[in-house]
Amino acid sequence: MPYLMAAAAWVVPGAGHFWQRRWGRGALLALSVVAMFVLGLIARGKIYPCNPADIVDLAGWLADLGAGGLYLAAKFLGYEVPEPSSASADYATKFLLTAGLLNMLVIMDAFDLGVGRKK
Repeated sequence: MPYLMAAAAWVVPGAGHFWQRRWGRGALLALSVVAMFVLGLIARGKIYPCNPADIVDLAGWLADLGAGGLYLAAKFLGYEVPEPSSASADYATKFLLTAGLLNMLVIMDAFDLGVGRKK
């Protein structure tokens, strides 16, 4: 069951905590991840492509992929990687990367709570 919970938490940030009826923690974490990702998109941040030949692109893609359903929705809806037009676009890219990495931590937290390693 914890693995299914972790998969749900990857698709929908905070879902693993909601599944365990930890409403406050789930809402706070979901709001944080979604807000960072949406702000990154609004400010025209770069979503990295999957390019195994370039280690920076690959690491960025893995971090972006951590956002789960948000990343998949952005790709499905046709969000294109814009050319950076200002310094704010670089900060926006960091918001997108951080949202994915934060969601990975949220998934691990939900999993640890699910298997009883954490209270």
